[in-house]
Amino acid sequence: MQHASLQHPAPDRPTTAGLDRRAALIRLLVAGSFAAGLCQPAAAGAYEDFLRALRLDDVATLRRLQQRGFDFNTLDENGQAPLLLALKLDSLRAAEFLIQQPGLDLDALNASGENALMLAALRGHVGLMRLLIRQGAEVNQPGWTPLHYAATHASPVSVEMIDLLLEQHAYIDAASPNESTPLMMAARYGHPDSVRLLLESGADVTIKNQQGLTALDFAVGAGRRDIADPIRRALRARTGPPTW
Repeated sequence: MQHASLQHPAPDRPTTAGLDRRAALIRLLVAGSFAAGLCQPAAAGAYEDFLRALRLDDVATLRRLQQRGFDFNTLDENGQAPLLLALKLDSLRAAEFLIQQPGLDLDALNASGENALMLAALRGHVGLMRLLIRQGAEVNQPGWTPLHYAATHASPVSVEMIDLLLEQHAYIDAASPNESTPLMMAARYGHPDSVRLLLESGADVTIKNQQGLTALDFAVGAGRRDIADPIRRALRARTGPPTW
């Protein structure tokens, strides 16, 4: 027979007062959780308003969010910076507004390693490029650079973009990950006047990329005689006439 001292006592039944105290505590906890939860929809709503404003190029909403203290460096669900998203969407007024905000990360990169200055150059937005540089955006970076992207642009505005970047000390022979230079990009894709500007500014026509290709090879491979000819002249001026 088990000793009485080893028997587990029966649990006390809650009294009416205890139940009242427990109910009051539950009400407090529920009220507190609800109050804390009120912040969640507000934050989520501001975030949705922000993304919608970027898509619609809606600067008025961005100004209202600014007054509410919204962080314009907030990344989207894919980890993309707002300024890059605005440029991707061609929401140029929104991009201009964001660029001028204190503390904005002007050099944020997307998944492809592109920054705002590169995307602006790719799309020929020279005005935004000027604004980015004035606000302190970095002109040079390892790998692909804004100058590569400006040189790739096929319209005459590429000349203005290249000239702007060179004025800001962009490295003229910057090497991409496969060691292609801005001159090579211009020779394959760019405007003939961009090639002439790069040549006149001292771009090295003798450089080869990892595939052993020069700027002349890029131009010839693309069937661009109007670009190949000035590159040949630059090569002759640098290396002298052929010896055969």
